[in-house]
Amino acid sequence: MSERGGTGAGSTAATSENATSPVPTADETPPAPIGDTATADAASGSETRTADIVPGPGGVMTDEVGVVTGELTLRTEFAAGQVTLRVQYREADEWYTVTGGRVALPDVSGLDAVHGVAVALLHRPEG
Repeated sequence: MSERGGTGAGSTAATSENATSPVPTADETPPAPIGDTATADAASGSETRTADIVPGPGGVMTDEVGVVTGELTLRTEFAAGQVTLRVQYREADEWYTVTGGRVALPDVSGLDAVHGVAVALLHRPEG
């Protein structure tokens, strides 16, 4: 049997009788990813944001190799008015495009927001 939460308001205990997998409540947030970084290339006008993530049990679907799971690095790239999400196995060389992970973005000022949303959606270490 495992127990979730603590002693504060809104904490719940999960038992083997009523919980198949923990589901965060509105007042719970998944742990923040580690290693957030930002880079810019002034010559090309491109910028990137990266964060180490651990996706939920379904992993992350990619165009090139299908589902990837485990410890990953997410890179949010801005270039030529478009954002592309890519993932790699942490510390690997190959990057894979996240399926459905491309969108037009008229201005680089929105990159941090897009990266934040992508991390929030994909970083699910608790399932």
